[in-house]
Amino acid sequence: MRSGTPTIEFVDTQDQPVINEPLCIGCGICVRRCPFGAIKIVNVPDELNRDLFHQYGLNKFRLYSVPTLQKGKVVAILGKNGMGKTTALNILSGVTVPNFGDYEQKPDKDAVIDKLSGTQMGLYFKELYNGRRKVSLKSQYVDQIPRVVKGTIGEVIDRSDQSGKKDLVIQQLGLGAVLKKDVSSCSGGELQKMAVAVALLKDSDTLFFDEMSSYLDIGERIRIARIIQELSKDRTILVVEHDLAILDWIADEVAPVYGETAAYGVVAVQRASNRAINSFLSGYLREENVRISTTPIEFINRSARRSISSEILVSWSDIGKTLGDFNLSASSGEIRRGEVIGGLGRNGLGKTTLIRILAGELESDSGSVSRKIKVSYKPQYISTDFAGTSSDYLAALLKERLTENFVKAEILAPLEIDEIMDTQVQDLSGGELQRLSMAGTLASESDVYLLDEPSAHLDASFRMSAARVIRRVMENTKKSALVIDHDIYFIDLISDRTMIFTGESGIHGETFGPTDMRTGMNRFLREVGITFRRDEKTNRPRINKPGSSLDRHQKETGEYYYQA
Repeated sequence: MRSGTPTIEFVDTQDQPVINEPLCIGCGICVRRCPFGAIKIVNVPDELNRDLFHQYGLNKFRLYSVPTLQKGKVVAILGKNGMGKTTALNILSGVTVPNFGDYEQKPDKDAVIDKLSGTQMGLYFKELYNGRRKVSLKSQYVDQIPRVVKGTIGEVIDRSDQSGKKDLVIQQLGLGAVLKKDVSSCSGGELQKMAVAVALLKDSDTLFFDEMSSYLDIGERIRIARIIQELSKDRTILVVEHDLAILDWIADEVAPVYGETAAYGVVAVQRASNRAINSFLSGYLREENVRISTTPIEFINRSARRSISSEILVSWSDIGKTLGDFNLSASSGEIRRGEVIGGLGRNGLGKTTLIRILAGELESDSGSVSRKIKVSYKPQYISTDFAGTSSDYLAALLKERLTENFVKAEILAPLEIDEIMDTQVQDLSGGELQRLSMAGTLASESDVYLLDEPSAHLDASFRMSAARVIRRVMENTKKSALVIDHDIYFIDLISDRTMIFTGESGIHGETFGPTDMRTGMNRFLREVGITFRRDEKTNRPRINKPGSSLDRHQKETGEYYYQA
């Protein structure tokens, strides 16, 4: 109660308690008392209410502004999950009609056109609602495709071809070899490329790509990015992407999104991709005078070999393994105390096979592994079979270590595990499940940690946080890790040395290294056919424009990753 008026009350017309927001003073009592953890109290600046674009209902999520789209440009949205990126896509694609905060009234398309009259986006919505603009949307949930789509990849593409360009698209995406594969048995990468193909084949002048790089290796990400860049010459394109290297390369302008997860999101002023990503990494949006992160992300130039311990924790002789029609030949190597080895390579070259052999989950056909220490392994595909909450899962796995200050401060807190402690493991999203599995692995009492694609399903913010957690755990505990991933930024942030996988996908894989970062990255990027430079301000890696003078120079000198 405040001045005799109830701040929280039960209303017959609502299926849950209603909070009178103007009366709320943010004392936090309701947050602590709610048995379901369903209440979040967030202070929103008054001036934001002038730009309220959409609100889902009373006491529910609200979005402020949307990106400004422009023909001939690739516009991207960058920000943490749960801040309205997908809501913005739904609004811009016409799935959701914005209500500008008036959630009690039925959404009105004419009201949207009137509200935005005289603006560039006003014209956009007028064309969208009048049917003169056709939109094609590639959803982020490609793993759900087999639940609603039946048939082979070829049959799905045939049904979706509205442009008559299916043969060209199949060739561009490299789908020719899997056209007869049933959707129900497709890998995540194959589903992703099929979803992109379907979006490209629609008769549309506006394309939206929501997380196009998930499940794909760096080579496939570059392939799709090049297609989108070519399309952007005469189309309107919007991209939501968490791989910052790809985002920086593909986008002309980036709109950062900030706010409070599941409470509100603000689409900030668009800026050039370089400036937007640098602002995101620094945690400060200068134009808005808003701090979006307390800890900046910093990159270190590791072109020279770092000083690492000579103590070997795990070693292996030449390993051979055959699985069906695929065979792996891994040259001898070792993992030393206190180092992080980053593993890179295209899909289907045996990265997961080797990491399972090192973890003891799989026996090699030839060669041997020497390990007299405890190993913790986070698999690529995480099971949701555990019956119980995240708290139950961690308690069963870690026991008394769960309460240690180091575990809570350096692992659980930065991965924001507290927010999902009371959630059933079976109800966790892909990103939440990834964070939980990573936390459980890194908090385990081990000497070597084997992590298979830890950045998968994580947004850009959590990828950077996860990279920092892995790095700090290894440095502070003098433990070691082998991390397999496709995100170049992620590998660059955590790795002391690198291991490269080469060969022919699905047929034969070979390893090169572990070796120093310069040698390994040059070997890997030479195969992919791209070069990187370092940003002058942040030292982060940036993909060079193919055929540019710097790209040609670095290829001629053999310095694909670090300039001489």
